[in-house]
Amino acid sequence: MGKNIKVNVEYLTRVEGHGNIIVNVKNGKLEECRLDIVESPRFFEGMLRGRSIFEAQHITSRICGICACGHSLASIQAAEDALGFVPTEQTVKLRKLLLHMENLDSHILHIYLLVAPDLLGVKSFVPLIETHNTVVRRALRMKKECNDVCDILVGRHVHPISCIVGGFTKLPSEKDLGRMLNILTGLRPDIEATLELAKTLRFPEFIRETEYVGLVNDSGEYPMLSGSLGSTDGLRLGKRDYRKLTNEFVVSHSSAKHTKATRQSYAVGALARFNLNQHKLHPKAREAASLLGMKPVVTNPYLNTVAQLVECVHSLEDSIQILQELKDQGLDYSQQIVVGLNELGAIAVKAGVGIGAVEVPRGILFHEYEIDNKGKIINANCIIPTGQNLNNIEHDMAALVPQILDKSQAEITLLMEMLVRAYDPCISCSAHFLNVKFVG
Repeated sequence: MGKNIKVNVEYLTRVEGHGNIIVNVKNGKLEECRLDIVESPRFFEGMLRGRSIFEAQHITSRICGICACGHSLASIQAAEDALGFVPTEQTVKLRKLLLHMENLDSHILHIYLLVAPDLLGVKSFVPLIETHNTVVRRALRMKKECNDVCDILVGRHVHPISCIVGGFTKLPSEKDLGRMLNILTGLRPDIEATLELAKTLRFPEFIRETEYVGLVNDSGEYPMLSGSLGSTDGLRLGKRDYRKLTNEFVVSHSSAKHTKATRQSYAVGALARFNLNQHKLHPKAREAASLLGMKPVVTNPYLNTVAQLVECVHSLEDSIQILQELKDQGLDYSQQIVVGLNELGAIAVKAGVGIGAVEVPRGILFHEYEIDNKGKIINANCIIPTGQNLNNIEHDMAALVPQILDKSQAEITLLMEMLVRAYDPCISCSAHFLNVKFVG
């Protein structure tokens, strides 16, 4: 007779709420496997209706405390698209720098605080303070330095202040550019140490082919802030056709919608970006990928963490390059925006629809706004990376469970936890993740 397992995971916490994992194996046959999202909607799209397009980025940055800058940038991009406004080259460079800092900060958090404890055989980050004190200090130091750069650039990392529609209300001084450059060049030894640590870690072996989705472009740039939509199955769409990609649908066991493109599900995030655009990474990031044995197309979802580390190298090196260029060229301070001028006519207001598509740490993020001729938001739509990954997580779980039935309950529990963590849950998730109960 085959093995019987019933797993009831209560209160799987996401950044916006709770979810449950249900797995039922009877006589060795998987009968039920799903990820229930039971949290009520947060109504951010409803909050935006009737508000000025020029304040949307301050509202949507509250969607997430980790990706606050990413939501701001997607919101700003959608607003400028609706208004027909084209930002300057200087503004775009500064926005790319901001996005790199968020990517670097979030990836460091995930690699060290969420994934490393599992791979080092402990239940949380706290025991590592005693057993791996140097590693802990490195992680906290790196996060602080990323936050310091964000503080200089936009006032603060969580809910940025000075990054708005049209540009920045405060541009960094020449001294600020030097400070940021010194901080980031000083990060290189810690990134190298992180690569050496990663070489010693063993990730679970699990393969499942799926469709990987992200931004793509025809230039040599690794696309994060702009581009069209693409997938490893050859799908190519303009960002205005994003709904043809996401194809959201309702499932009975979840208050969050699922998505699919050309297959049953698709994945977004660092691994998707790596699989689509590995050849466009900074040369040092490509060297890191080779060092870690990463060669696209990678179909092991656990290796999303390794792809994040490769992106850390890219974000750091590209940020240093951007800052050096800005420092050498000097900033045009005439582009600094006085607060309030937007709504007084500095940017012409007209009715329209705008789309923002930005690669945030967990994958591609969409914002869509419809505005009237006074710049008030009529309708809004936001599709979050985690929501896009939910369907793919379920299919990963269904493929994984039959392969690990020969393991103990503790081993099965850990592998399931690690699988979901591989998609990069937020801080609130990691604090009380997967309260697993085996029944029967």
